[in-house]
Amino acid sequence: MTKKLAAIISTLLHPLLMPTLGVLVIFSTQSHVTFIPFEFRRMVTIIILVSTCILPLSIMPLFMQLGKIKTIHMETSKERILPLLSTSLFFILGYFFLLKFHLPAFIPMFFLGTLLAVLMSMGISFFWKISIHMVGIGGLLGALISMAIKYGVNTHMWMFVAIGVAGILGSSRLALGAHNPKQVYAGFLLGLIVICVVVLL
Repeated sequence: MTKKLAAIISTLLHPLLMPTLGVLVIFSTQSHVTFIPFEFRRMVTIIILVSTCILPLSIMPLFMQLGKIKTIHMETSKERILPLLSTSLFFILGYFFLLKFHLPAFIPMFFLGTLLAVLMSMGISFFWKISIHMVGIGGLLGALISMAIKYGVNTHMWMFVAIGVAGILGSSRLALGAHNPKQVYAGFLLGLIVICVVVLL
């Protein structure tokens, strides 16, 4: 894989986009979650997009101006701590907005699990550089697995897609030299396990 292609894949599958992609996948499954009114689905998607992607991205230029991060890629683990903290605060804001909609429990639990994964990634970043990209795709797979186990929803097709995407994304992170294999696998397992535990327990 060329570095240019790897960079494109890493951008398209940025971890800040994963919660939104995750809820879109959830809405596409044939489950009780898809039976909520279309307007609710649209508002939920907008809330998640704004709180987990647009707002966290909007504050990055400020961190760069203050010298807290050198580039948007945050190449060192220490650079990630403050952005992950601010992202967590926006996640919490989005979570409380979602609670006002009285949605099926799976959606706020998925969101809560994502928040927990972000907080754990921030804690790990104090001493190690875990792959946040892989935390995101691992969390998506965890959501699909937990839906199948808890609600009996057939998510097999989406699981295979998520596993394939995880392989491509992990390869792209390695090709860019952003992470080593241990960091890639650890990120994937962290996202997968945290979402499954939060939803199932």
